[in-house]
Amino acid sequence: MAEKKAVKLEDSELRDYELVLIISPEVTDEAFEATLDNLSKSVTESGGTVASVERWGKRKLAYPLKNFMEANYVLTQLKMSPASGKQLEANLRISEDVLRHLLIRLDVD
Repeated sequence: MAEKKAVKLEDSELRDYELVLIISPEVTDEAFEATLDNLSKSVTESGGTVASVERWGKRKLAYPLKNFMEANYVLTQLKMSPASGKQLEANLRISEDVLRHLLIRLDVD
């Protein structure tokens, strides 16, 4: 039973993550900001923090994604629990504005 308690303790620890978002170029500025605000709210409501958000702007894609040849890129540094990461990815998958995302855990032992 001690092993199960250890697993629960690990799940509650906050870990460092890096998230890259590729957002549709057809999104208005207001919708773009709303997408980033929803991301921040989702992370903070689950007990995490958003360390930084870097807007890289519109960039050309290497290949078409949903018939787009360019898209808006955003790099975000996050601190959250692993369970929150799974929920965040599920929310990003169903978002119509997000073409692709990549969530990477930084503090791998």
